[in-house]
Amino acid sequence: MTPNDDQTRPAEYDSPWKEILRSCFREFLAFFLPEAHDGIDWQREPEFLDKELNRITRKARAGNRRVDLLVKAWLREGGELWVLIHVEVQGNRDPNFQKRMFICHYRAFDLQEKPVVSLAILADEEPGWRPVGFNYQMWGTGVDYRFHSVKLLDYAPENLEESDNPFAIVTLAHLTGKRTGNQPKERLNQKDRITRMLYARGFDRQRILDLFRFIDWVLDLPDALDDLFWKNLSNFEENQNMQYVTSVERIGMRKGEEIGRQQGRMEGRMEGKAEILLKLLQARFGLLPEPVRQTVANANADDIDTWADKLFQADSLQAVFQ
Repeated sequence: MTPNDDQTRPAEYDSPWKEILRSCFREFLAFFLPEAHDGIDWQREPEFLDKELNRITRKARAGNRRVDLLVKAWLREGGELWVLIHVEVQGNRDPNFQKRMFICHYRAFDLQEKPVVSLAILADEEPGWRPVGFNYQMWGTGVDYRFHSVKLLDYAPENLEESDNPFAIVTLAHLTGKRTGNQPKERLNQKDRITRMLYARGFDRQRILDLFRFIDWVLDLPDALDDLFWKNLSNFEENQNMQYVTSVERIGMRKGEEIGRQQGRMEGRMEGKAEILLKLLQARFGLLPEPVRQTVANANADDIDTWADKLFQADSLQAVFQ
């Protein structure tokens, strides 16, 4: 047995949360914020505002691991609603979290002056950290911003196992992944058990695949135990006459996970390159206008490299971008 055969690999939670939020958004709101779910007209498909999200969150990022989602939905009573979802997956208290939520909220509102509902899902492991708002007061002027905050640690496993909402299983898998990080054999047992819940819930094939991708990611196993898991699952599916996950699905999921990890690394490098360029530009030309900052924040890698090459030869800020 090699040193890594009995150890699970460090979990990376950003990509699986992004995927499951998109594929099960309606169920997500029904589970974590039922009031919002009940007020939305689900006959109109919600829109994921990725470009708008990038604009409002770029400067608010501080190198921490989290997932953000901005969704446009329509209300039953008429009108648009923007739902700002923030999933905090880091394991430590973040002193800037409340301020960052406030900044993202007012920037989202400022884009098109639509109501914004902010929801924070705290998936960390610190029971006492429960941010719910941001405020300040100065000489008669002040801000008192409140957001809805959900702590995954508050959910009892037995209650999650009884719920038919897909996000009960998502929450259970996430908490189990945190709890079994150094217990690979226990993680194998729990992964077997949670995966079989998918079939017992009566979900259709696509929903099972969506949820299983999340489970498979956050309950990653060492190679030897992973092979045993797939053998057990194959036998189970044969007995249930439901060939949903095994065979070719396994290959596709593994490729998808690797692509997700690569995309996450690329996004991180892009953010880092943009931040470095902005700092260099400011050091050379002084305080930068907001349009310049937005241009750099939304640029691709080739543009950033081109501007960086021009930086030290250009005699003005405008010359860099010509």
